[in-house]
Amino acid sequence: MTIRASEHGSKEQISWIRLRSVSLPLRAAVSDAKVLTGRQKPLDSVQLLLADIETSQGHAGIGFSYSLRAGGPAQYAHAQEIAPLLIGEDPNDIARLWGKMAWAGASVGRCGVAAQAIAALDTALWDLKARRAGLPLSKLLGAHRNAVPCYNTSGGYLQAPIEEVIEKASQSRERGIGGIKMKIGQPDRQADLRRITALRKQVGDQVPLMVDVNQQWDRITALRMGRELEHYALEWIEEPLDAHDITGHAALAAQLDTPIGTGEMLTSASEALAYVDTGAVDVIMHDAPRLGGITPFLKVANAAEQRGMIMAPHFIMEIHLHLAATYEHQTWVEHFEWLEPVFNERLEIRDGMMIVPDRPGLGLSLHERVDGWTLAQTEVGERA
Repeated sequence: MTIRASEHGSKEQISWIRLRSVSLPLRAAVSDAKVLTGRQKPLDSVQLLLADIETSQGHAGIGFSYSLRAGGPAQYAHAQEIAPLLIGEDPNDIARLWGKMAWAGASVGRCGVAAQAIAALDTALWDLKARRAGLPLSKLLGAHRNAVPCYNTSGGYLQAPIEEVIEKASQSRERGIGGIKMKIGQPDRQADLRRITALRKQVGDQVPLMVDVNQQWDRITALRMGRELEHYALEWIEEPLDAHDITGHAALAAQLDTPIGTGEMLTSASEALAYVDTGAVDVIMHDAPRLGGITPFLKVANAAEQRGMIMAPHFIMEIHLHLAATYEHQTWVEHFEWLEPVFNERLEIRDGMMIVPDRPGLGLSLHERVDGWTLAQTEVGERA
């Protein structure tokens, strides 16, 4: 039998939740290989689901999830359904509350949109818990480090000519960012190789360089291109195959010296654990908001840690910086400046490392400009 916080005398209960659907415009639209192969349109905005949670004792936390191109309204709609279930609950019982929200939407599954709606609320609960303790989230969870190696991705998209990619790579390096990732996977494979050659020549052999195919190769192409790419001393080849092709990724990883990574498109812990448990990739690249929040992310990270895998979480450096800091083995955090306008704070970067904030929780507060990007909002409960 489940006993609510109000029934066993806990002094603190969740008393108020606000949800907001936000459309954050990008400064310029970007295209990866999925656009060049006709599967998607250029990306010009990020849809955010923001969650504010407050308790009867006045403690507060913020969390968020996101979607690209489609899915934002669905995340918001499902969050509206499940948020009332948290009112009156003990905010400390994060694992139990994740399960409660998941079971509420069991008929639509525990992955995809349903999990991503939970993610905003789950992250807000973790932020609240760390803030109440007066600790950065990384310290609450148990940190291994105070800074994490970082690499930039936002400057390496395919709509940009190689000269622009090189210029942005130089700017990233001057800012203190350690590695550079560029998008490939064009229908013209030789064009990909020319871009990689030019970038490697410009940044030199010592700068960590990664490439991201965004799932656009078949198995034969991936093996042939992977052999060509062995000469560039890459940190990894990302998403060379369909995100759910575990067998193909495992075979590719076994045949190439260059590490193979994937995970960003997986939308449940069970999907990501299938890659980890079978050792199908060298680099696990799961994404907390896409998996369902910090709670399932940690389950995957713990399993990956047991295998000594490299962990390089996808996107959302504002959350993943804290989570990467708790990982025992080699890890990276991905630098995107896209969400910076949402927050008052900026993450510090120097000497190739992103510094974990020492502010409580995620160390973030929402900028007032978010109001102008808000498409819809709803509140449940009453503020203390």
